Amino acid sequence: MELTLGLLLTLSFVVSLCALALLIWALVNRQMTIDQADAATIFTPGELGRADNEGSGKAARPGVHHFDPVRLGIDQSSATPVIFLFVAATVWLVVGSSFGLIASLKMHWPDWLAQAAALTFGRVRTLHLNIVIYGWLSQAGIACMLFIAPRIFHTKLRYPLFALYGGILWNVAIVLGGLALAGGWTDGEEWLEIPWQIDVLIALAGALFIVPVVATARARQVHHIYVSGWYFLASILWFPILFVIANIPGIHSGAEEATVNWWFAHNVLGLWLTPLGVGTAYYLIPKIIGKPIYSYAVSLLGFWGLALFYSQVGIHHLIGGPVPTWVVTLSVVHSVMMFIPVIAVAINQHVTVAQNLWALKSSLPLRFISFGALMYTLASFQGSIEALRSVNTITHFTQYTVGHAHLGAYAFVSLIMFGAAYQLLPRATGRGFVSPFMISLHFWLVVVGFAIYFFALSIGGVLQGLAMLDATKPFADSVRIVLPYLQARSVGGALMTLGHFVFAYNLLRLFMATSPTPSTVPAE
Repeated sequence: MELTLGLLLTLSFVVSLCALALLIWALVNRQMTIDQADAATIFTPGELGRADNEGSGKAARPGVHHFDPVRLGIDQSSATPVIFLFVAATVWLVVGSSFGLIASLKMHWPDWLAQAAALTFGRVRTLHLNIVIYGWLSQAGIACMLFIAPRIFHTKLRYPLFALYGGILWNVAIVLGGLALAGGWTDGEEWLEIPWQIDVLIALAGALFIVPVVATARARQVHHIYVSGWYFLASILWFPILFVIANIPGIHSGAEEATVNWWFAHNVLGLWLTPLGVGTAYYLIPKIIGKPIYSYAVSLLGFWGLALFYSQVGIHHLIGGPVPTWVVTLSVVHSVMMFIPVIAVAINQHVTVAQNLWALKSSLPLRFISFGALMYTLASFQGSIEALRSVNTITHFTQYTVGHAHLGAYAFVSLIMFGAAYQLLPRATGRGFVSPFMISLHFWLVVVGFAIYFFALSIGGVLQGLAMLDATKPFADSVRIVLPYLQARSVGGALMTLGHFVFAYNLLRLFMATSPTPSTVPAE
């Protein structure tokens, strides 16, 4: 056991050292010489004070925004891989959420579709998790990174074919992984179920994405790296480290394997999906509103806090497990310390939106993004509180944890990705979304559906946990008490899935538009 704990802490220390090395580099290169004026580096001359409502459902029109032919060329350099990744991500979203709805219905209709092994709960739920994480969230996040990074670095995307080939290889891996999971071939670890032989392809695809992002950063035409750039660069470097180390076969087993599993599972959310979501929001919120973020100094504090505190958070999922208490305590402490970077992000993003509430009325993409940013704050606060032993005693092994996971991965990251798609795709394609009503319908379906889903599982999970702790009650009571809340979960999940089909329909209408906007329409 000492070897595993030592290795785990060493790996976490290496991740933190990477963050520390970046911090030292930033200090040496005066990236930490904080000036509020640096928050305006994402704007071209004439853009400050101009709200960007394009992409809100109205067809883009020439002359609406400041024309910048250099920026237009920048967008064209990344358009092909961005469009490919968003389309592929949307397909996987529809497929993955359909599997999720089937898994949810099976919680209270256990005999439904039980005749086929591939449609049993264990396989369908696993398909749902891996498809939405790697097929939808990861690809949508990478698409946002590839589109935004050249803009904040003021230069064209370098080696875009690497990104396109990476996207193709990534999707081949997801197809093979889905077939393997449906056939019962799995590594048996949550978030790592895809067999490691197929995971090699995902790792190679990730390496292909690193090349254009890092090369573009090195070729940047601005000295200062905007805060979104820090999040993107960190995430694209952290993910391969986490993914490769966690997938090395034959090293761990039993409790050791569980420890490494949750080291990875939480870090892939906090050091991969979270930087993609937060970095996207940090760019799009001020760009849509037309004003810089509230406090640029605080934004950098949020990034470095995430980089230094997050890597050892995941072990609080093993409270009560056969691991040394001090390891869990260390994780709990780091979980609580996450209040610092989360509050930093909240101050910036929420205050910026609150000071410009008029923008929520005029921009449909901003509604998705600002809602997702708010959910990041709530999910992180809830996670830090849930890590406390007094709370975890009740919520552990209950549906409450499932609700919390969806608050982070869905309400936070997915909502930001929806808004980003509506904002960025008109610029990548030169076409506009034609129906504001359908975009608004998508928003309310997923928000209302998630609200039903989250509150049902949160309330039902607490009641379930209290019932399991009551020694006078049989275990069956804890199962019966949560049944109506599982039914409500399916109602919420059905609304969310319907919203995903509406989203796919909106994208289909975008690509089928017969009269694209003129190619001279500026990106912003």
